[in-house]
Amino acid sequence: MLKQPCVLRKIVCAIAIIGVLSWGLSGLTAVFAADQYIIDPGHSTIGFAVSHMDVSIVRGEFTDYAGEILFDEKDVNSMRGEITIKAKSIDTRLKARDDHLKSQDFFDVEKYPEIVFKGKKITKTPSGYEITGDLTLHGITREVSGPAVIRGPVMTSYGKQLIGISGETVINRRDFGISWSVQTPGGGLAVGNDVKIIIDVEAYKK
Repeated sequence: MLKQPCVLRKIVCAIAIIGVLSWGLSGLTAVFAADQYIIDPGHSTIGFAVSHMDVSIVRGEFTDYAGEILFDEKDVNSMRGEITIKAKSIDTRLKARDDHLKSQDFFDVEKYPEIVFKGKKITKTPSGYEITGDLTLHGITREVSGPAVIRGPVMTSYGKQLIGISGETVINRRDFGISWSVQTPGGGLAVGNDVKIIIDVEAYKK
């Protein structure tokens, strides 16, 4: 009589193990369904625009960055990505201004050498998509989102599969602890608080 409970316990344990393994394998299948794409800096731009003296727009970009995107063309909403930018690579085509932007008044690149964006959600919209993610800038992480267009995948004549993503968002730099500015004689700001971030990236399948 003691053998039956023992056999039942073994059967229950076996079923439980099979269930756990099945769940784990299905999760792995979902992860590996996405292809890994590497961002190509030579065909990408990470730029920004901010008002200057309330009369013009200064534009710049970051020239040193790396990142990857997990992309499944059959399930675009599952896309995830991450990009790491070297803050000291900021370039506005004016060295004196770039040096000031690298200083403690703005990016403080010695203390905060990297800017990181981690995309965590993408939603279909009538005009394209909206990408939401966490932006870490100046040691502060905040959620940001903005419209995006996704192109591809396409195959090149030299055998590379490519995708392209264009997106933009607007952040208030003060939300990230970057608050330096001076007032103009008319009461405006020498450097605007709202900064538009414009991203155009091309990535190739690994």
